[in-house]
Amino acid sequence: MSDLLRLRPAATPAMIAVFDDAAVIAHAGAFEVALARAQAAGGLIADEVAQAIAAGIAATRIDASELAEEAALAGTLAIPLVARWRAALSGEAAAALHRGATSQDVADSVLMRQVVAARDVLAADVARVGAALALHARTHRDMPAMGRTLLQDALPVGFGLRLAQAAAGIADAWQDLDAAITRHAVLQLGGAAGTRSGMDGRGGAVAEHMAAALGLRAGPPWHARRTGVAAIGAGLGVLIGSLGKFARDVALLAQNGIGEAQEPVVAGRGGSSAMAHKRNPTGCQVALSAAIRAPGLVAALIAGLPQEQERGLGGWQAEAPVLADLCLLAAGSAAALAVVAEGLVVDPAAVARNLDRAGRGADIGDSVAIIAELLARGED
Repeated sequence: MSDLLRLRPAATPAMIAVFDDAAVIAHAGAFEVALARAQAAGGLIADEVAQAIAAGIAATRIDASELAEEAALAGTLAIPLVARWRAALSGEAAAALHRGATSQDVADSVLMRQVVAARDVLAADVARVGAALALHARTHRDMPAMGRTLLQDALPVGFGLRLAQAAAGIADAWQDLDAAITRHAVLQLGGAAGTRSGMDGRGGAVAEHMAAALGLRAGPPWHARRTGVAAIGAGLGVLIGSLGKFARDVALLAQNGIGEAQEPVVAGRGGSSAMAHKRNPTGCQVALSAAIRAPGLVAALIAGLPQEQERGLGGWQAEAPVLADLCLLAAGSAAALAVVAEGLVVDPAAVARNLDRAGRGADIGDSVAIIAELLARGED
């Protein structure tokens, strides 16, 4: 049983895989192995104990559906997961597993590893959108087109200026998101109350070792300080919104009676079950649907910032599915618009016809210079 009929229309297979059950279990296992090896390196447990833990985790096969039922009962994934791994071990290895860690350490570190993986998935399609928009903006930089403000004819602009503005907005959003992930994708290791008790004063060194192994930054525990999660979520929301800006403009330009631009013709896409004559902007639909959903998700992360004391109740537990949804929506939007941007069909005759009908002349001001400036910023 899966929920692909819900997920796939709005997201990409690659991003769905980042957040699937197998990935969660694998990241949790990597956390426990990294913890054991870091504690062995710090002299807290013997090397052979760390090796036994790694081997036991690797050999354990876990049924995700059974684990989900157990996690629903326990209230956290780590409790039944650690219990299963401990049952597969014996002696010192069983006792040393998960030493000094707590359930939230596992959950937060898994989430940050998924965020890093999500950035890698997003990067390619966001770059495709930006490159295609820059190419179209340069191609059509001198072509006078009717500019529109408040959805009414205004004054002429270079047709490429609209596309350059979209490219710049997406580039800005991506840079901010990338910076947020770089800053806030930090290993969580605090233990029961965030003091790293039970590590004989070597918790900082253990965290440094673990972070390097898991591809995360090291830092002090952040279990009740959720600003980083909110910042990453806000960055995703802004990226989704900036992609939605491009989608909105293309959808408006594609309307009957304007017809200045269209999505590319793709077999099986953009049709109607009842009206064969229609050419619907389906890629834009994906991006605009994401842009409608994203603000509420970001608001949920901000609402969770007032965490209670050393570990909140309900706040941080809400974050992982929300952040996953934002990553899924961003991926679906970027992938859909990469196809739209790369294959965008511009109709110069329609552009000229609409401009002539408006009767506002053809002076595009400094459009060409502004396009150059915008695209240069995006390429920094």
